[in-house]
Amino acid sequence: MTFTIRPLDPLTDARLLHGWVTHPKATFWMMQDAGPADVERAYLDIAADEHHHAFLGLHEGEPAFLMERYDPAHRELVGLYEPEPGDVGMHFLVAPTDTPVHGFTRAVITAVMRHLFEDPAVRRVVVEPDVRNTAVHALNEAVGFVPEREIQKPEKKALLSFCTRERFTAATGVAV
Repeated sequence: MTFTIRPLDPLTDARLLHGWVTHPKATFWMMQDAGPADVERAYLDIAADEHHHAFLGLHEGEPAFLMERYDPAHRELVGLYEPEPGDVGMHFLVAPTDTPVHGFTRAVITAVMRHLFEDPAVRRVVVEPDVRNTAVHALNEAVGFVPEREIQKPEKKALLSFCTRERFTAATGVAV
């Protein structure tokens, strides 16, 4: 599968994202009640933040997923763990579809991880999915994440997990 990743444009991509983040399958994105203006505002805030960045993933040129990367020393996990040099936080959301393709979401997370590890400064990817999101826990494990512990964030109880470059390569066979 061929994926490309480009910076998200909040003004032009917000309407598309609204349909994704409010879809019933995106419950764990916690934007179920957001209106289009709320989504645009949220991603304008990210665009203005030097420690948080959003990207749109394309599959064969068509929008297919959302990816966010953030500096966990400054966003999302401040005070909840001791960040190490080279840590980067990640969120991803696959677009809803009426015609699911077996293995697509795993291919997306693999592409996301490859993209993050293409930055030589990144040594470890940090995630903090909702403890109830068992589907994403399985995907994370498939690409090399190791859960460390449950943490309490203001909005959820999360499973703090880490993936090093070496674990990613061992789990996926993708050299980065």
